[in-house]
Amino acid sequence: MDADGIRERAGSLPREPGVYLFEQGRDDTRRVLYVGKAVDLRDRVRSYADPRSERIAKMVERAETIDFAVTDTETQALLLEANLIKRHRPPYNVRLKDDKSYPLVQLTDHPVPRIEVTRDPEDGATVYGPFTDKGRVETVVKALRETYGLRGCSDHKYSNRGRPCLDYEMGICTAPCTGEISDAEYAEDVESVTRYFEGETGVLADPLRREMEAAAQNQEFERAANLRDKLGAVEALHGEGDTAVSDSGGYQTTDVLGAAIEGERAIVARLHAEGGKLVERDRHTLDAPDGEGTAGVYRAFIPQYYAERDLPDRILCAENPADPDIEAWLESEGVTLGVPGAGREATLVDLALKNARQRGGTDDKTGRLSDALGIDRPSRIEGFDVSHAQGRSAVGSNVTFVDETPEKSDYRRKKLTEQNDDYANMRELLRWRATRAVEGRDDRPDPDLLLIDGGDGQLGAARDALAETGWDVPAIALAKDEELVVTPDRVYDWDDDAPQLHLLQRVRDEAHRFAVQYHQTLRDEVSTTLDDVPGIGPETRKRLLRRFGSVDSVKSASDEELTAIDGIGEQTAETIRTRLQ
Repeated sequence: MDADGIRERAGSLPREPGVYLFEQGRDDTRRVLYVGKAVDLRDRVRSYADPRSERIAKMVERAETIDFAVTDTETQALLLEANLIKRHRPPYNVRLKDDKSYPLVQLTDHPVPRIEVTRDPEDGATVYGPFTDKGRVETVVKALRETYGLRGCSDHKYSNRGRPCLDYEMGICTAPCTGEISDAEYAEDVESVTRYFEGETGVLADPLRREMEAAAQNQEFERAANLRDKLGAVEALHGEGDTAVSDSGGYQTTDVLGAAIEGERAIVARLHAEGGKLVERDRHTLDAPDGEGTAGVYRAFIPQYYAERDLPDRILCAENPADPDIEAWLESEGVTLGVPGAGREATLVDLALKNARQRGGTDDKTGRLSDALGIDRPSRIEGFDVSHAQGRSAVGSNVTFVDETPEKSDYRRKKLTEQNDDYANMRELLRWRATRAVEGRDDRPDPDLLLIDGGDGQLGAARDALAETGWDVPAIALAKDEELVVTPDRVYDWDDDAPQLHLLQRVRDEAHRFAVQYHQTLRDEVSTTLDDVPGIGPETRKRLLRRFGSVDSVKSASDEELTAIDGIGEQTAETIRTRLQ
């Protein structure tokens, strides 16, 4: 590629963190020449128009295309870059001779698990990571051992001990090897450590904070400062490792799928993880199924893609394909199909969606939308949708796009009055948003445009709410099926490949996904069924939901499985079973 080609391609890339790949050849003959990471993909790739060395100049000259993948953070880009280099072995990258990997934390597959930092986890172990700061990980593991007493010794040293080792005397192990703690109590401590790595930072941060405050009150300032530093590492670790796919369920390989529709074309982005590490990504194009939305894309993609490929242990999607045949086939092959609602896996699904939507085109979709509607440039668009099941568990979603990019921190959701009336639900949702804006109780800037998922009826309900509250923001609607754009004055029937339509479809589909996700979470919430069960508080209900996923799974659980949950005894398990019948 010449300098002009580099600049042209760079101009179409997003200003987001990610990795970029210089490639030679096309399709089946494509070869990766170089992989790099960037805080700003556009600026970084543009710099190759003036190569910094003769070696890089030769690479640029040989390259024919530039591919890319966006990430949420620079750390994610760093980890993905490292794994892509190991997988593709590009000739122009400098590779470490030992093929060094990033540190992980493992809980071994043992009746009395040990915890340790490793780069080579054992088979069957529960693995968390990868992380980039080994010192921080070691600090956190030490804090966990000091708080919960998990062992760090090898299985050989653990066996046949007659008395506790030095770790017990130092207070970093509860010595299960000699029966100083029962197996049940040790299992509870392991569960607490697991909860920390799965996102409950307070499991470790809260006792450390109390200890720090007590030390400061007793004027033990040096000890308080050490605890403060340790607390900082404990709270920062989740932010660093948020790309990891937890394999606590025994999943060694996971594929994360995100789908987006642009006119008559659909794009599916696939992220592939092995042993908890994100190691590969790719994008695939297929014809968009008529009127079936993104669920139809997943229904078409999954059987076609995996028919001649090895299946992973788990597939995560942004939306359920809702196909009993696909579910039965995957189940027969031992593959778990999931739609995560929150946590680490949900973050990766969002990342797959972002990659599916990033096509690198040069069209100014926002400008095209402004021209087509005859309005000021709508840089900030908010989308709205409602979801319910015959009026039950009614919810509303409010998503935000800024310069054609989802602004996740500005997403909001709301429980609505349970009523089987889409117009009334939309009116209530918009009245809530508008009232908060008018009264100054919403900390977000006012949008340039509101997009309603629906047709003339939903738009009318939304405009009624705007008129009631006096919030002066233009609103339009995008109807499904025929993809008609409805405004107060007219209806637009744009071509399927119209860039401005693709932008509205993205906002509409994201609002729909966010609403359905929240509705499913409420519908399946275990706590709604167990609110009145004596002895079960909010934390125990969360553990039930995290362990079993749904009320139906709790119903089918054995007494042994229920009593294994921290906080549930035999009497409580019997009460749960009675209430769920």
